[in-house]
Amino acid sequence: MASSIGAANTAVLKDPMLQIQGFQGLRSSGLLPSGRSLNTLPVRPSSSSVVSAVSTPAKPETSLPKRSKVEIFKEQSNFLRYPLNEELQTEAPNINEAATQLIKFHGSYQQANRDDRGPGGKSYQFMLRTKNPCGKVPNKLYLAMDDLADEFGIGTLRLTTRQTFQLHGILKKNLKTVMSTIIRNMGSTLGACGDLNRNVLAPAAPFMRKDYLFAQETADNIASLLTPQSGAYYDLWVDGEKIMSAEPLEVVKARNDNTHGTNFPNSPEPIYGTQFLPRKFKIAVTVPTDNSVDILTNDIGVVVVSDADGEPHGFNIYVGGGMGRTHRIETTFPRLGEPLGYVPKEDIFYAVKAIVVTQRENGRRDDRKYSRMKYLINEWGIEKFRSVVEKYYGKKFEPFHELPEWEFKSYLGWHEQGNGVMFCGLHVDNGRIGGTMKKTLREIIEKYNLNVRLTPNQNIILCDIRRSWRRPITTALAQAGLLHPKYVDPLNLTAMACPALPLCPLAITEAERGIPDILKRVRAVFDKVGLKFNESVVIRVTGCPNGCARPYVAELGLVGDGPNSYQIWLGGTPNQTTLAKCFMNKVKVQDLEKVLEPLFYNWRRKRQQGESFGDFTTRMGFGKLQEIVDKWEGPVIAPSRFNLKLFTDKETYEAMDELASLQNKTAHQLAMEVIRNFVVAQQNGKGE
Repeated sequence: MASSIGAANTAVLKDPMLQIQGFQGLRSSGLLPSGRSLNTLPVRPSSSSVVSAVSTPAKPETSLPKRSKVEIFKEQSNFLRYPLNEELQTEAPNINEAATQLIKFHGSYQQANRDDRGPGGKSYQFMLRTKNPCGKVPNKLYLAMDDLADEFGIGTLRLTTRQTFQLHGILKKNLKTVMSTIIRNMGSTLGACGDLNRNVLAPAAPFMRKDYLFAQETADNIASLLTPQSGAYYDLWVDGEKIMSAEPLEVVKARNDNTHGTNFPNSPEPIYGTQFLPRKFKIAVTVPTDNSVDILTNDIGVVVVSDADGEPHGFNIYVGGGMGRTHRIETTFPRLGEPLGYVPKEDIFYAVKAIVVTQRENGRRDDRKYSRMKYLINEWGIEKFRSVVEKYYGKKFEPFHELPEWEFKSYLGWHEQGNGVMFCGLHVDNGRIGGTMKKTLREIIEKYNLNVRLTPNQNIILCDIRRSWRRPITTALAQAGLLHPKYVDPLNLTAMACPALPLCPLAITEAERGIPDILKRVRAVFDKVGLKFNESVVIRVTGCPNGCARPYVAELGLVGDGPNSYQIWLGGTPNQTTLAKCFMNKVKVQDLEKVLEPLFYNWRRKRQQGESFGDFTTRMGFGKLQEIVDKWEGPVIAPSRFNLKLFTDKETYEAMDELASLQNKTAHQLAMEVIRNFVVAQQNGKGE
């Protein structure tokens, strides 16, 4: 597996069309952290004068390299305070450009409803995103978020692809009330957005296994290690009152350690300095085989390595993953992480910190399109990157340990936790909780005092359920439409979409609002070409190329590239370990069947045993697939005595579907049951 990842990324590295103009880091001889000199710094490139992530600027040189506007905002912000604090106190419904960038670090984006652009101008509002390492949500926090959505939001909760909540529709005048309520109910939004470490992913399943517990504990601690320290967050939202849980001593020790020149001495932000990181930074932690976290799509992927007795003893580390790209700029691209090495468990915080500092000091700050760590590794190569990280780490990385194949795990349905109680994973289409579903979840979580976990696939897990509660909870969930996964279309179970329109300012076209119809149409194509109901492909849809729903590792990725128009990406695998490639551009949403029908028909007819759709498209090659699409005239369906079409019109299907839902069945299941009963009655001479 490691070799295939390396080969894919090497192809990107060697392609002359994808070479990026070199950038020699962030350090300028005139801008150094206080208390440090060039002689004490680890060896870094010195062929050009560039800008450092500074804590205390010294006398600047007369000529400085270009920096993005956001870098200036950060430097002048007094560690994320100015001018955000001042802007929040004005009567205007919005905040200025600098404050808009800074509030991201506090966990919020300024947005405008693009469906509501009347003569009065933009309808400004704010989206808040929580930070929940491992997706852990205490009972108290869930109930608070549910209340806030109704009182100050749009009445829904949005589960994200990084195990967090998003609240939409918050007005500026209500921001402080909402933020302080989250903080006082065991929650936080600090670092959920912005140029720093985002929410740390880990498997959401509340198993009592040593490796799972250790992975989740490690994710919690890495999140603490890389949390901003200046106190600006608490100054702005709870008037300086610090409401924080105690940190493990080993986390505090690792953060403060400056043995290898990683820190800004005497700075309120010992790791981040005034400039924080060049762009967002994403970390995931998991155990072998469990790829519920899309491990290779992160800047850092951490994998627990255990001994034969199941006792964790260290970690494999991947680096350099990332999804974002820009349309028609081929030097931007999605990338999978590749192996960096292995570290003993006691060294993980120092290793992660060394990687973060390498990106802080050398990632690009002149052009934000190229500021993610994947571009630094793509330019340097993994060997050079490793050698620089080792200078900050103070040790050599040990060889990467061999790992078994990855599997996608959803944890839907009922499972044993391992401590005498159960958990129940619930599928939530696109992570949007509203209406009857929201009301029922609230009642169950409140009545049984349940804690909750959010998954990276936009689903929710109810934890710590006693066996005697299973039946009443199952009944209540079914009545609210939260069905056991065997009653949900398999296409929906693995599908994801970002929110996109109308609130995301980057959206080019629909994603969340468009995917329900797209999935129904894909199912219709499956039926037409003869694919079975239990067959599926991983489909992910985003409204722009930034890739929040990680479409570039899907078997079928739809990436918005114009109004009602998508790029089609093919070649990902069901376990999300292979990078997809762009197959077609500018496919109008109404024309999707013209592409998908020939592809799915040929997959059914020409696939090898057990071959997934993604693997099939890779084996066939895009040239052959394009030829198939261009020459398509419709499926050739041989007559068969078993070729039975259950529904001939939409009205019959909808009526049957409504009846079936009352019995926790699919329309197909109920129809087949009716047909079988009719046949039996006929055979018994009772059909009249």
